[in-house]
Amino acid sequence: MAALRAAVPVLALLGLGLGPAAAVTPLVIWHGMGDSCCNPVSMGYIQKLVEKKIPGIYVLSLKIGSNLIQDMENSFFMNVNDQVSEVCSQLAADPHLRGGYNAMGFSQGGQFLRAVAQRCPSPAMLTLISVGGQHQGVYGFPRCPGESSHICDWIRKTLDLGAYTKAVQE
Repeated sequence: MAALRAAVPVLALLGLGLGPAAAVTPLVIWHGMGDSCCNPVSMGYIQKLVEKKIPGIYVLSLKIGSNLIQDMENSFFMNVNDQVSEVCSQLAADPHLRGGYNAMGFSQGGQFLRAVAQRCPSPAMLTLISVGGQHQGVYGFPRCPGESSHICDWIRKTLDLGAYTKAVQE
C-alpha cells in the first residue's frame, strides 16, 4: 500500500489533475497475478482512491474474462500474448481513451502494460507507472536460503529446465 500512496500523487503531477477547466487524462490500471479488476480491498480500492483524489477522472480497471473469477484465473493461466491482444481490443473499443491515456500496472500488470505500450499504438499510452513490475526479470528461485546451497542449486537447475518449455510458456 505504501507504493500505491506514493503513486497517486505522481499521477496528479503527470497532468491528470490539471484543474477544473482542463480535461483529465483517463487512467487504465491492470492488476497483478492472483488479483482481479474490482476486488474491493485491492484494485477496487485503488480505483476509488484515484477517483477521489482526481475528480472527474475516467478509470478503466482491466478485466480479462467475463467475471472476477475468470479474471483471477486468467492472470495465472491465460497466455500473456492473448491477454495483451484482449487488452488492445478493449482499449481500442473504449471511446473514453481515444485521446490517449495514462497507465498504472501492479506487479505482473505493470509488465503486461509494458507490452501494451509496445504493441498497441492506438489509443496512445502517454505514461506508464509500474509498481513492482519485473522489468529486469526474476532470477531462479528468489530468496532460496544459501547462495551456495546444493539444494538451492538443484532447485534453480530444475526451474531452468522447465521454465522455457512450450507448456509453461503458454
